[in-house]
Amino acid sequence: MTDTISSAPHSPGGTVPARPANSFRRTTTIDTSWPEGRTGPMVMVGRGRDILTGHSAVSYKTLDEARFDILSTPRREILEVSCEPPVEGVQRLVGVRAGGHSRAILSEALADEEASGAVIYQLLDDFAGASLVAGWAWSRWTDQWAQPAKSAEKPKLPKMVGICAGFRPGASSLTEEGTPRHDIQSATPVPDLRNPDDPEGLHEWPEQEGVGMRRARWIDVWREGDDFCVRAGFQDSATDPDGGRVAVHEYRLNAQVDARTRTLQSVQADPRILPYAECPAAALNVQRLTGESVSTLRRAVIETLPGTLGCTHLNDVLRALADLPRALNVLE
Repeated sequence: MTDTISSAPHSPGGTVPARPANSFRRTTTIDTSWPEGRTGPMVMVGRGRDILTGHSAVSYKTLDEARFDILSTPRREILEVSCEPPVEGVQRLVGVRAGGHSRAILSEALADEEASGAVIYQLLDDFAGASLVAGWAWSRWTDQWAQPAKSAEKPKLPKMVGICAGFRPGASSLTEEGTPRHDIQSATPVPDLRNPDDPEGLHEWPEQEGVGMRRARWIDVWREGDDFCVRAGFQDSATDPDGGRVAVHEYRLNAQVDARTRTLQSVQADPRILPYAECPAAALNVQRLTGESVSTLRRAVIETLPGTLGCTHLNDVLRALADLPRALNVLE
């Protein structure tokens, strides 16, 4: 058991790198809390910002900034949603449960925001993934975090066989019944992502108190010759009762995009922190996306890396690159 845990990736990437000169940066976070306790609704606050950094790598211009506030049931059904600035059509998400269906409705309701690559669209698109993993925060605070909310209920964990590389058939991450093995799940203490050498590099980044989960992302884009260089990061982390944060997922990613065709010339994923030994296998398959137009990545990732070929969280990192045309237009 110990060998299985130790073989899962557990090497934090450290702070977000300082911004390159003449670059585009997008940063987003989704913070989740439970003011009424574990059995109560989830309060989720999404924040994001696009900035253009100039020659000095210090001065910058804010291009887009957005926030959402969502109240969700423990089953991930949206009870209330609001956006700042306000977005027409967002109330169509009320009553929707997170997942593929919610993303389909989002695409219809915010078609203009999706087409333009707006920050608010990426934030709301990420609600599905962030709400799925949010409950893991309780694993730091109680041994019974994976049990049903009502003690009278019998535990009924979902069968996960085949949904991703980490849960492929026969994986050590699965019980004989095909449910996740929480007893060997790996997690790693992580430093603050804020870079002291680049204090303006991230958007508003409030401290979390009590039980809290944070999904954080960042994407840098800059031009070198005939290519655009892309550097991205992703982390799911929770507060810890002893202080600091502990992450269950972290990826770093590098890619090159042809400036003329706007297709992926190369892409490499670096798994830094993952819960199971089998999880990193998904990173070996990202090259299947080479040659894909960046504008179609939200669809292409799902079609190219389904099931055991992919990782739910790595796929989310890759899908977020669909908004690269916004950055490329700014930089040209």
